[in-house]
Amino acid sequence: MNDLKETMDRMEAGIEESQNIYSVRNILSFFFFSLIGVFMFFIPIELNGKNSIPLDHLVTWIRNTIPTVVSYYILVIMVLGAAYPFYSGSWRKSKIDIMLSVLKVLGAAAAVLVLFEVGPKWLLAEDMGPYYFSIVLTPIGVLVPIGSIFLALLVGYGLLEFIGILMQPVMRPVWKTPGRSAIDAVASFVGSYSIGLLITNRIYKEGKYSRREATIIATGFSTVSATFMVVVAKTLDLMEIWNLYFWLTFLVTFIVTAITVRMWPISKIRDDYYTGEGSPEKVIREKRIQHAWQQSMLTAQNAPSLFTNVLSTLKDGVLMAMSILPSVMAIGLLGLILANHTPVFDYLAYLFLPLTWALQIPEPFLAAKAAMINLVDMFLPSLMVVEASLHTRFIVASISISTILFFSALIPCILSTDIPIKMREILALWLIRTVLSLIIVTPLAFLFL
Repeated sequence: MNDLKETMDRMEAGIEESQNIYSVRNILSFFFFSLIGVFMFFIPIELNGKNSIPLDHLVTWIRNTIPTVVSYYILVIMVLGAAYPFYSGSWRKSKIDIMLSVLKVLGAAAAVLVLFEVGPKWLLAEDMGPYYFSIVLTPIGVLVPIGSIFLALLVGYGLLEFIGILMQPVMRPVWKTPGRSAIDAVASFVGSYSIGLLITNRIYKEGKYSRREATIIATGFSTVSATFMVVVAKTLDLMEIWNLYFWLTFLVTFIVTAITVRMWPISKIRDDYYTGEGSPEKVIREKRIQHAWQQSMLTAQNAPSLFTNVLSTLKDGVLMAMSILPSVMAIGLLGLILANHTPVFDYLAYLFLPLTWALQIPEPFLAAKAAMINLVDMFLPSLMVVEASLHTRFIVASISISTILFFSALIPCILSTDIPIKMREILALWLIRTVLSLIIVTPLAFLFL
């Protein structure tokens, strides 16, 4: 009799809980906060002649309104970022951490010299220190912390779970990632790889991505934004065929990712979780929309207060900016020195020359060198082929995006997350992605141009 009563009590509690999750508060939280997040990250609007997402407009407005304050803020973040590994003791965790910690100190020192315009001429040259400080560091340094505020709204109140369940039939079979990773992919293309990585890192730390899934997303989806693709297209005079360039590059990027997830090193990475057991996404096979709505309401029900949620994500954003900026400065400058003042990449280009020659790219050595130098920075290859043929320009512009991994920004960003990716895995993935990108995009370029 007691057992029957307990069973009835549990059933009544379950019914009551099920009814509670569909409260007006949860529904309003889901729609209001999620729509603000979607608007800030995914809805391009035109302001002052520039078409971009509202988050980018906000960052641009802040940079233009208080440029001096922003410059000194970037410097403070870099100095704190250089000191943090020694304060926390993380600098001695591994050889890579030791090397990165030293590079962060050098990067912060270089930033001080650039900002105060003292130091060697090569550092202060317009295409060296000042270029990296204003074009690379400043946008990342402002975008990541501010983006983290709106990120709390985007992923904290049920939208991630709702989209995740709807996208399962696509994401899992093709890319072997949870449905919720679709948000990461879109965030990178319309916003920034740094925002995509911020999302990935947060979800990985919450135990909703396994190590392998987080690696796939970080190295396969976190490409530069569509707005930066416009810069590449303008530089290489491809704006007349912008739609062809954008959609073919988009297609090639995700085809390459679909292939690499089935190859070493990703295929050998374990599916363990940051939190131990983790909270893997439940595979739904029927009543998909109903389950998606239920999960989104459960998340909204269990979400922390707005202040706590934003503060937690903002802290992650500031720490990521601290970790990224000094690394980017040091590694980017080192890469530019090697690219502009040494013949290193002329020799390394022979690694890809047999492939570019076999693919009959019009300027095979130039294309091979551009593919090699793409490891340093995704914009440098475009500057190398400005005078090349249309086919070479198109191919180089496309692989600059689809290879994803480069040392001047993205690789330090990945190493700054909590995702345990080894450097040899990153380099192997870069090589594989470069080869696959060349093989896939070259015939498409000859077919459509």
